Amino acid sequence: MSPQQLKNIVEAALLAADHALSVDRLLALFSEHEGAPPSRDEIRDALALLAEEYQFRGIELKQVSSGYRIQVRADFSLWISRLREEKPARYSRALLETLALIVYRQPITRAEIEDIRGVSVSTPIIRTLEEREWIRVVGHRDVPGRPALYGSTRAFLDDFNLSSLDQLPTLAEVRDLEDIQSELNLQAVDLASAPLADDGVVETAEVADEGQTQNSDSIQERGEQQ
Repeated sequence: MSPQQLKNIVEAALLAADHALSVDRLLALFSEHEGAPPSRDEIRDALALLAEEYQFRGIELKQVSSGYRIQVRADFSLWISRLREEKPARYSRALLETLALIVYRQPITRAEIEDIRGVSVSTPIIRTLEEREWIRVVGHRDVPGRPALYGSTRAFLDDFNLSSLDQLPTLAEVRDLEDIQSELNLQAVDLASAPLADDGVVETAEVADEGQTQNSDSIQERGEQQ
């Protein structure tokens, strides 16, 4: 198989998939009955060629936690967003603070989140974060009551265009929640200007269905943080 043919197959697979594909998953596309399958290095070379070809285009090859995907460049999100009939859900400051604390302080219990924030964390907010598969229970604290320990997931990394937690800004670089919002490409809301649902999602007629995430042009594989 020529490098050009291999690159075309990899490109077609990434375009057809509804989630990011790992090198192993791409290798599984090839059968020994069709001849010698490509090596891992050959798959990576094909990916590198695609990334180079897309360098000056409106799409890009992006490596996230679950693998590789082809997506619209963030530079063009303003125009692409106008294709959507519904606006994406916006998240409350309470939900963003809870998510940020879990991501930066994991593993962390609900009580520890409440101690840091100084207010209680509503059950609907935790449930919303779990339903979006951004957090999960990673264990239990060995104290009376054995409270759940929360951590981020692989899906969180995929949804926020990250390949690892190392790509997050350091706490020293994050001055306030608005900086976190900017880094994660979330839309924080002014609680004084919009009614808030119990799950931390703003209730407006323009908000998309609760199951929709804020970045519909990126399609993610749901997996767990290792």
